[in-house]
Formats: sequence, C-alpha cells, structure tokens
Amino acid sequence: MPTTKIPEREELVARVAALVPLLRASSARADEERRLSPEVIEALTDAGVFRMRVPARYGGYESDTRTLVDVTTELGRGDGSAAWVAQVCSIPGWMVGMFPDSVQDEVFTTPDTRVCGTLSPSAVAEPAPGGIVVNGRWGFISGAHHAQWQVIISVLFPRDGEPYPVMALVPMSDLATVDDWYANGLKGSGSITTIADGLFVPADRVVPLPAVLEGRSSSVTSALIPMYRTPLLPVATASTVGTLVGLARAGQEAFLERLPGRKITYTGYESQHSAPVTHLQVAEAAQKIDQARFHAVRLAATVDAKAADSTPWKLEERARARADVGTVCALAQSAVETFAAASGGSSVYRDVPIQRIANDLRAAALHALINPATNAELYGRVLCGLEPDTPYI
Repeated sequence: MPTTKIPEREELVARVAALVPLLRASSARADEERRLSPEVIEALTDAGVFRMRVPARYGGYESDTRTLVDVTTELGRGDGSAAWVAQVCSIPGWMVGMFPDSVQDEVFTTPDTRVCGTLSPSAVAEPAPGGIVVNGRWGFISGAHHAQWQVIISVLFPRDGEPYPVMALVPMSDLATVDDWYANGLKGSGSITTIADGLFVPADRVVPLPAVLEGRSSSVTSALIPMYRTPLLPVATASTVGTLVGLARAGQEAFLERLPGRKITYTGYESQHSAPVTHLQVAEAAQKIDQARFHAVRLAATVDAKAADSTPWKLEERARARADVGTVCALAQSAVETFAAASGGSSVYRDVPIQRIANDLRAAALHALINPATNAELYGRVLCGLEPDTPYI
C-alpha cells in the first residue's frame, strides 16, 4: 500500500497560492489554446491538487470539503479555467471511490491519475455478456485533454424492467473526442465533447447512478472513509463554490491594481480612487464577496460535519446545498460585474484581466448545477412542502 504524508489544509493552500503568478501569466495562452498548458498541469500535479480526493491508501490526501474549497478559491484567484479543471476533476475523482475496490486499484495504480466526467445521461446502454455496450456522446467534458479516465453516464435499457441511469468508468483511450470548445468564458478549460461508439464496459466498472446519488458506495473500504459518506450532489456543489469565490476575489484584486492613477473621463475626478461613487462600488462588491464566502464555507462545513458522523441528509438540506452554490455564483458574478462596469473603456482590451474574469463567471452561471435561478426555484419548491422535480438533489 502506498503511504504518503497528508499535508494540512494550510500547507495545501500555501502551495496553490504560490502558483497564482504562474496561473495569471499562463491565462492568455490557455485562452488561445483552449486548454491548460502542460506547465500548468504539471504545477497543479506537483502541488498535490489531483490527490486531494483520492484515498490515502493510493497516496491520496482524502482532503475534506473545506480544504477543497480553500484550495480552489486560491486557484480561482489565479485563473478561472485552472480552478475549474481542478474542481471538475475532483468530482469524478471522488466518484471513482463509489466503484468496487478492484476498479479503484485499476484507476489509482498510476499516481496523480486525473479523471474527468459528467452527470448528464446523454448516452444509451444495453446489456452484453459480462457488462454493457454504450453509445452516445457527452459535452462540456472539462479537462478531458489531460485525463486518463472518464466517468460516463448513460441510460441502461435492461432486457426486463424499466430503464435506469448508470455510471461507468472508461479509459480515455476508449473514447473518441471532438475538439469543439470554442467558448466565451472558461476558455482554457478544454471542455470538449467525448463519444462512445459501441463501447463495451465490464460489469465491475458499472454502478447504478441512483445509488451514487444517495451516497451508497460499492466499495466496503470507501464506506469507512468520511468523504465518501455523502450523497453525490452535495459533494458536487461544495466542490464548485471555491472557484466562484476565487474568481470574485480575482476581480477585486484586478480592479484595485488598476485603480491608482486612473481618472474618470469626462468628469471632474482626476483620480478614480477619490470618487465617492468608486467607494460605494468597491464596498458593495466587497460585501457581496464576503457573503459568497459565507455560503461557500457553510456548505463545506455541512458536508464535512455530516460525513464525519454519517448523519442522514434531510431533503431541505440537500436543496439548500443546491441553493448555496447558486447564491455563491450570483453574488460573485454581481460583484465582478460591478468592478467591470467601473473599469472604464480601457478595460475592453483583452490584456485587462477583468473581462476574462467576468466572462468566466458568466459561463459558470450557465452550468446546470450552478445556475442561480434553477437552484433557487428548487430550494423554494422544497421549502414550500413540495417534492423535488429532479433526482439531482
């Protein structure tokens, strides 16, 4: 069994904080190439980012959710795309722990293995001797260029009974890819499309998705590890909020860095930093970032506390997890839009970071798991005593 010294939260945060200059310097290249550079992937790997949600028996850190939030917040300060890939890989990486131990052995044999994936059942599967055969395609597969495995979701049509969604684990070499990521935000995330064409998947690498949504692992060993004693959706939402807070902080830092020496054109203010309107804008945006951080930390604390003592999740708590990620996104996006609006005409040039940061948050807000309006509606529906209209809760 591999053994490794598990770093404390402060050490991991310090490691990635040291990468912020590299991430900022590499962001333009990532946008142009529509994927992270090898140098950035290597730096993230060396910092241990891809070990955070891996069991300790494979050399992983088994990091709690709060640590993941703090680490991705720092990464988001550097580059939204880098933070996005890190957070996305953490979710299917965690999902590997829901498979039997023999499958985990296969995946985690390679140190720092990266797993990409999706929650969308946009493929179909049928039974075959010893497994299933899958046909379909999955879009928005962030980090696919750098992954060795992908978690795929398909709807299985058994010979007898009703169809149901299944989660499968396949090597990237078994999938075709379409380099179609031409986006306005999170450009460097490399969120391309992958395709399965008559792909056979062995039965041991297939588990029912409803079991994972409820946090039921097929691994006896994983069931003993706190981070696996949580339903999938609270894990996924809590894995996402750090990037959003980090982007908001990046927007504030970018604005304040350009502030000295700027004037407000066609006004009497020779220095923008002396204008009361600027003070009001900065204060309002900063408070929204603080509020976003509150919701992010509360969500992480809830996930970690329930994982530690195996407390069952109430329906309202599950809905609130979805609401929290939506609220974090709405607050972060509003704060950055304020900074962007106050940045003046010169900020339209591509070398001014605020535009990239704002575009990254706009793109993130469109994600089905993050969308503020969708998540608020779901939370309100549950608070009003109705059953959720989705299994993704």
